[in-house]
Amino acid sequence: MKNFESVTDEALALLYVEGNNRAFDELLSRTQSKLFTYIMFVVRDHDIADDIFQETFVKVITKLQNGQYADSGKFQFWVTRIAHNVIMDWYRQQQSHKTYEPNEKNDLQNLRCASVLDTYRESELINEQVLSDVKRLMEALPAPQREVVYMRYFQQLSFKEIAQLTGVSINTSLGRMRYALINMRRMAKENQMELSYAS
Repeated sequence: MKNFESVTDEALALLYVEGNNRAFDELLSRTQSKLFTYIMFVVRDHDIADDIFQETFVKVITKLQNGQYADSGKFQFWVTRIAHNVIMDWYRQQQSHKTYEPNEKNDLQNLRCASVLDTYRESELINEQVLSDVKRLMEALPAPQREVVYMRYFQQLSFKEIAQLTGVSINTSLGRMRYALINMRRMAKENQMELSYAS
């Protein structure tokens, strides 16, 4: 019985392609928790997240068996991209979620997004109540904005990686983040939430 502890995800994927089903079992056990957390955060429904997770892995298996995976050293990235596509397909079918679109009343020229992002990155300790408030605000965001905030702050992905995963330009990713911040600030003000960081 082969021990897979020292085998990379990419090597496991290739072993599975060669017919080693235990390699896939190991790959699934390594991937499922992080992937399900990502899906659940975006769709916010356990049953839907289960369905999307299962469909994602059906697609992963199909793509692996069809030779559509090349070892690039980024298996997790590849799987997350597939999950993103399945989520977006599900949202397209629903056609009930609207995104916050730019208009004359929300000019972005005066927004200092870089300084806001720096504040987030530099803050190591965040008050638990503030974090709870931020999570509640994120839950109220439209799916594309919620997804980019999750990827940036919870998965620590760069905007380039977010753009690649979601299939949009870097500018679109940045735009979604800007609108997410605008929406979160507005909701915080409306709900009289004081979002200040612990020193």
